[in-house]
Amino acid sequence: MASVLVHVPEQRGRSPLTVELTPGQTARFGRGAPGCPVDIELDDPAVPRLAGELRATEDYWQLSNLSTGRSYLVENPEGAGEYFRVAPRRLRAPVPFEFARVVLPTRTGPLAFQVFAPAHAYLEGGADAVLDGAATLTPFSLDESAVYFLVLVALCEARLRDESTAAIPTARQVAERLHGHPSAGQLSEQAVSFHLDYLARHKLRIKQPGDSGRRLDWRREGLVNAALRFGLVHEAHLPLLTAGPGQACTDPTVTSPAVTGPAVTGPAVTGPTGPGPAGTDRSTA
Repeated sequence: MASVLVHVPEQRGRSPLTVELTPGQTARFGRGAPGCPVDIELDDPAVPRLAGELRATEDYWQLSNLSTGRSYLVENPEGAGEYFRVAPRRLRAPVPFEFARVVLPTRTGPLAFQVFAPAHAYLEGGADAVLDGAATLTPFSLDESAVYFLVLVALCEARLRDESTAAIPTARQVAERLHGHPSAGQLSEQAVSFHLDYLARHKLRIKQPGDSGRRLDWRREGLVNAALRFGLVHEAHLPLLTAGPGQACTDPTVTSPAVTGPAVTGPAVTGPTGPGPAGTDRSTA
């Protein structure tokens, strides 16, 4: 039977604590009080005596916020800053993350503990594989071996490393980050700008917002938001930024237009719509 594991790190000299919950079991957390014991004691005066409750289900868990005036955060440490807020008095909020961090506000800084849920179940093959009719179109057609994808990973790197307040890199900073990379060579600022434009126009199809006149970085911001929201770029792609010669991510079949800097490779753009109708790659899922 799948279990939910709750791990509380060492706090104020107390030993780390691990609590295992099977489906249907609950665990309350907080400071505790006479006549109101808790399963997970959090020793901080800013934590309510009865702060909340965890409930395990078959393949996920629920969080109840039993406080009357403070919100809790549930973070996904593997999701590039992904989180959601559980409002005061909210009961049984479902948590979709396999690995989560519950964060409570205190006067000395956030207090947190980790929750490990059972592995998620996935459908094998996909429903479309057994259904008749036209194949389903792929919404985003990205070649992870192409230079433009390497540029996209470099653009998202700060957010992937959980630096949620970090500014999005400029084209020059991306070029500097990839300088000397075996797949990028001497990639220039102009070449990076070309790849960003190609990604925005033909791959992720980022639309210019109405107030973009005051935000010169709307294109880069849109690319990062789309890539992270739809999981097109994630932490597993970060090693591409330091790939060795045997791991080079090159696509020798495509070249970018003439730009400053040698050995610049990338997708070919032959007209307003690129090398074929956008989104025409097909899959069965």
